[in-house]
Formats: sequence, C-alpha cells, structure tokens
Amino acid sequence: MYSFDYERPSGINDAAGMTGEDDKFLAGGQSLLPTLKLRLAQVDKLVDLGGISELKGISANGGEVSIGAMVTHAEVATSADVKNAIPALADLASRIGDAQVRNRGTIGGSIANNDPAADYPSALVALGATVHTNKRSIDAEAFFVDLFETALEENEIVTKVTFPTPEKAAYAKFPNPASRFALVGVFVAKTASGSRVAVTGAGPSVFRQSDMEAALDGNFSGSAVSGIKTDPSGLNSDIHASAEYRSNLISVMAARAVDAAS
Repeated sequence: MYSFDYERPSGINDAAGMTGEDDKFLAGGQSLLPTLKLRLAQVDKLVDLGGISELKGISANGGEVSIGAMVTHAEVATSADVKNAIPALADLASRIGDAQVRNRGTIGGSIANNDPAADYPSALVALGATVHTNKRSIDAEAFFVDLFETALEENEIVTKVTFPTPEKAAYAKFPNPASRFALVGVFVAKTASGSRVAVTGAGPSVFRQSDMEAALDGNFSGSAVSGIKTDPSGLNSDIHASAEYRSNLISVMAARAVDAAS
C-alpha cells in the first residue's frame, strides 16, 4: 500500500470540502482497501465517512423505506423496518459476501462502486429507488451508468437511498461459490405502475429486462418468464461463465424470483 493522508470528518459539508482530484471517500472499504493494499490504486488522501451520523439510520413511513448511505449490509438484513416493508431487500442484503463483508460493507459504498456483479443495483433499479446525495436526487436507472461508473460528480456524496414499497418482490441469484458475487442476479418487483425486472452480474452494469416485464404484466408467474431469452451479445463472458450461460441463468433466476415473490 502506498502512503496517503487520512481524514475523518464529522459532517457532510466538511467531508465534501476535503477531497481533491486524487482523493477518495471511504465508506465500508470492502473494495477500495484491498485495491489499495495490492497497489492497484493510489490516493493522496482517504476521507473516512464513518463518523458522520447523518449518513446512518433506517426508517419506514408513507410507503417508503429510507436507508442511510453508511448503513451496513448486516443492518439492512436485520432491520425490522426493512423486513416488514420490503422483505426481499433484507433477504438480498443477508446474502452479500460473508459475515465480515456484511458487517463492514455499506449500501452507499456498494452502489458508488457499481461493481457489475454487486447485488444492490438490481434492487434499486427494480424497486424504482432514488439515490440522494449532498447535491441532488438521482433516479436509480440514471445513477448506474456503466462498468464501475455512476452519475456521481466530484465531491458528491451519497447520503441515503429511498425505496418505494412494492406490492411484492423477490431476488434470486446464482453466486460465484468463492466470492459470492452474482454470476447472475435478478430482482423482480410488482409495483402499482407495473412489473419491473432488473438484472445484475450478467452485463457491464445493471439493466432492466423489458420483455420479461411485459410478460409479467399479463401473467405474474415464473412460467411467464422462464422461456424468455436475453440476447447474449451484450453480456459478460469470462472464466466464470460464458455470455450464453449467463443468458440462460437470467431466465432461470427470473422465474425463481417471480415464484418466490408470489
């Protein structure tokens, strides 16, 4: 690891004013710190967000669940508010990584990193969530831009994520047995405005499967989506799974998610 300066501010405005071009915000550190340790990245300064109370806490009211950016995966998984309003989101959080990752990793850090195999992006997009920052509010679909790329600008900090409560929802994933990242994960939600299906792990970034959404609007059952194929030409292909295999997994995981939601 290369040397760097370290700051731990107590407020959002202080944190936003501490970073320059070669500095980074530190949330849970589950992706950033290993990268720094291997000297695959270098920063001049780390600004630790762990001391900012405004970024913590979970609440549910008015048909909406609000989760602070520095809330850990374990806290989401065990929250009574989340379990009562969106049990599928608590279930998703309970299956992220291992116990160590769940107790250190945060929802804000995860979505800001936008790993193509991360679980949370599928929940945000399928549930029509909104990402709130110290500068603005961003619709989830506009927030996730591309591989490890988001709509966040310089000195912009994720403060919380708000999720509308769906009529029903579920998440199914095929995990890599070593990392537990999703080779393919599918989050399905039935909302007042229609069905939403979001896929993670299969492409460079999370995406919606519109053919499945249309099918579920007519018949919300696993059989309605199990035969729908996703074009493999834009999907990831690597040592873990080919694009064609991931295409098939999308159909299988989507059907399982719908059955679980039902």
